[in-house]
Amino acid sequence: MTSSSWQKPDQSAVQSESEDKIDLISLGRRVRHLRKGAQLTLDDLAEKINSSPSAVSLIENGKREPKLGLLQAMAKALGVSIEQLLGAEPPSRRAALEIELERAQRSALYESLGLPRVRVSSRLSMDALEALVGLQAELERRLNEQIATPEEARRANTALRLQMRERNNYFAEYEAEAAKVLAGVGYTGGPLSQHVIADIASHLGFTLHHVSDLPHSTRSVTDLKNRRIYLTQSGRSEHDPRSVLLQALGHYVLDHHPPTNYGEFLSQRVATNYFAAALLLPQKQTVEFLQRAKAAKEIAVEDLRDAFAVSYETAAHRFTNLATEHLGILTHFQKVHESGIVYKAYENDGVTFPTDHTGAIEGQPICKYWTSREVFDVSDKFSAYNQYTDTPAGTYWCTARTERSSGGEFSLSIGVPYAHVKWFRGRDTQERSKSRCPDETCCKRPPAELASAWSGNAWPSARAHSHLLAAMPPGVFPGVDETEVYSFLAAHAAEDGVVP
Repeated sequence: MTSSSWQKPDQSAVQSESEDKIDLISLGRRVRHLRKGAQLTLDDLAEKINSSPSAVSLIENGKREPKLGLLQAMAKALGVSIEQLLGAEPPSRRAALEIELERAQRSALYESLGLPRVRVSSRLSMDALEALVGLQAELERRLNEQIATPEEARRANTALRLQMRERNNYFAEYEAEAAKVLAGVGYTGGPLSQHVIADIASHLGFTLHHVSDLPHSTRSVTDLKNRRIYLTQSGRSEHDPRSVLLQALGHYVLDHHPPTNYGEFLSQRVATNYFAAALLLPQKQTVEFLQRAKAAKEIAVEDLRDAFAVSYETAAHRFTNLATEHLGILTHFQKVHESGIVYKAYENDGVTFPTDHTGAIEGQPICKYWTSREVFDVSDKFSAYNQYTDTPAGTYWCTARTERSSGGEFSLSIGVPYAHVKWFRGRDTQERSKSRCPDETCCKRPPAELASAWSGNAWPSARAHSHLLAAMPPGVFPGVDETEVYSFLAAHAAEDGVVP
């Protein structure tokens, strides 16, 4: 807010506010508070402003909008400035509750309930006010939770991605916590073994328990009461068991509390993923490794993967954490489904990802001529595929691989602007493509000859992605069955003779 925001408004500004932007409920409660503070009755104030008691009562109840002249007279009679009379801040806790209750009872939600209106007056106790306002807020929260759609998730993800870009995807606070944990168990270097990770859990005061009945909606369950972490015995999980455990410990180390909304849930998940990666690829050792590779002009994500025994995706993510902060390299990352849809993305190098009206990248189709799409047609699945792509935003070099999971085949790619390609292995590739996206004639619109032959004569049966229409899963931890989790913990606590 600028200093001018606190300056006294001119007459025209006051008139505009009084005519267009007055919060009638708030004004009414303020007038009543000031009138009673001045020990004036409705009749007294009405006489002072040359009006009627019924007109003053309507104003106090937020049912009549006063003209500017009446506002000025009322302010003078109450011994305050017109700015104080129009102030946005309620004069007391009681006034704030009365305002909230009045607003709630005038809402479409309250009308839909068919309940009688509660008369908001001085006879209504503070306890009753607190209870009614609290009930209304909880009802709205639950209804909002039920109707939340993927749009909420996309907006939250967009906001988080913008924060990541502003910080070059580098979070020093998570790096510091990871370094502290590694120092606590005497880590000196090399891939983080299961043994060292078990030592980390013990160092933090947790015991590990591998079970066969882990709730199906979870990857791990932490019993904070007895400081036990439950993990699955199954070896068929798509997720690195080391990462799953380290993420569970991350919630504890980073002092997370139950999330209050999806944005907070998503932020916590990103934080624990970062924390786990900072343990699996420690900052000091990883930066030294990358700096040596840069000096030799041989940076390669697969080398990082092999040196620290992690997945290609983990290595690629970790590269984005450290590339700009420690190597001065701008970069972008993509995880794209074989259908061409973006599942994850990050950039601070100016590359132009497709977005929807909310600014979200996830769920959007990537240009067919980008590396992340071209790689699916490469026959050699064991080597990295490198390509230069000319785009309206500039020329980018990208390296990509494909990996298969239960959700299908995905491409994972890291890209940099042409100016930074000199540090990477694979820069000598002869593969080159050109993209005109977001121009629809690039790859979104069929060629004229095909369109002429088949437009109006084709009726494809689309694959329905029902998850795009489904409501966000309810609960504190979206998608997790809390009853199943609590029953699981109670059963294992009783079985092992610990505090139930």
